[in-house]
Amino acid sequence: MSSSRFLLHLTIFLLIFHRNFCFPSKQTLFLPLKTTLGRPPLTFAPSSKLSASAAAAAAGSTANKLGFHHNVTLTVSLSVGSPPQIVTMVLDTGSELSWLHCKKTPNLTSTFAPELSNSYSPIPCASPVCKTRTRDLPIPASCDPNNQLCHVAVSYADASSIEGTLAYENLVIGSSTRPGFLFGCMDSGFSSNSDEDSKTTGLMGMNRGSLSFVSQMGFPKFSYCISGFDSSGVLLLGDASFSWLKTLNYTPLIQRSDPLPYFDRVAYTVQLEGIQVGNKMLDLPRSVFLPDHTGAGQTMVDSGTQFTFLMGPVYTALRNEFLQQTRGVLRVLEDPNFVFQGAMDLCYRIAEPAGTSFSNIPQVSLMFEGAEMSISGERLLYRVPDMNTGRDSVYCFTFGNSDLLGIEAFVIGNHHQQNVWMEFDLEKSRVGFAETRCDLAGQRLGMDI
Repeated sequence: MSSSRFLLHLTIFLLIFHRNFCFPSKQTLFLPLKTTLGRPPLTFAPSSKLSASAAAAAAGSTANKLGFHHNVTLTVSLSVGSPPQIVTMVLDTGSELSWLHCKKTPNLTSTFAPELSNSYSPIPCASPVCKTRTRDLPIPASCDPNNQLCHVAVSYADASSIEGTLAYENLVIGSSTRPGFLFGCMDSGFSSNSDEDSKTTGLMGMNRGSLSFVSQMGFPKFSYCISGFDSSGVLLLGDASFSWLKTLNYTPLIQRSDPLPYFDRVAYTVQLEGIQVGNKMLDLPRSVFLPDHTGAGQTMVDSGTQFTFLMGPVYTALRNEFLQQTRGVLRVLEDPNFVFQGAMDLCYRIAEPAGTSFSNIPQVSLMFEGAEMSISGERLLYRVPDMNTGRDSVYCFTFGNSDLLGIEAFVIGNHHQQNVWMEFDLEKSRVGFAETRCDLAGQRLGMDI
């Protein structure tokens, strides 16, 4: 998770349209999204995200709409406390616990001040809430050093960590106030990238755990759409359907009740069944896509990881086939010592402008149970910032090797979700997607993004 690793950063400004329905489950929020440069979310390993358990082990209907700017991680600006304080939180579908920096330091420009809020209520360590509501967290909650308050901690694969007190607070969304929101009020920790951390107040967990934002707020589903043409996009919390949106293809979420060391039970896990390059299916047995007896090998759909990472044997097969089909079309960067973001070792020298090079490369399709995600053109190659070889720019294949990062999983990153409407349906336990022009989504929803 070094500063050189650029993942998708989405800054979200809350724009809430109220209808005649009850908050929260019948309200839909739409958020405009725009691009800024930032760091990866903290919940995953070095340049992507790893499930917490795996890291520890190695015109529509009613809707809430918000927009964002994107380049590395989703961030949402909203009000917390009484009187309300504006905070900016990384929106992370790979995390459960939402938390805020609550102690000012020279490195932090944005913090939440609990002493200024009349509604801030720390949880005693003797409270049942301290044990029962934190059951899905990878690190068990405990009592603080004074044996009084509920202490929570989160650690990450790059050695970053943060800890503090579990507390209740009011969450203000538009004109609606949601009391009793559980979050971590963090006062200590270590960061591998304090400069980037200082740009946000905290993190908003969006996975399927009981403490996540989407679970606490009671939304039956949420969706987002990331533009591949500019910095715009939309995040939608709640249920909505639109006449301009193509029919979504759905793939079921994988459920596991038994605890396994490398399986994140509250991640958005789907079943990858195969990969096609051009018209050729990779000759791989279905077993290589299935989690093993330890849970290693699950496939997670993640908004906070920029690129897609595949387990070693699958990555090698894809790399070799893509290399074979692009011979004579793209010039390989002949530098065996260069590995972009520590896991992407297939890079090319491309003369600018690169448009014609993108048009001649084969499409890569990810085959899921009941659905397919097709990746083509510039989404397959990413220009390495500030790196040139003579007059050529360096572009790298946007799939990486999970093994090089120590990630025991397949992770579908947001770069490959660009111009795809992504829906996470918690009620029906499924993920849906359909190709669309995400840069136009905000305009169609009447949003100024």
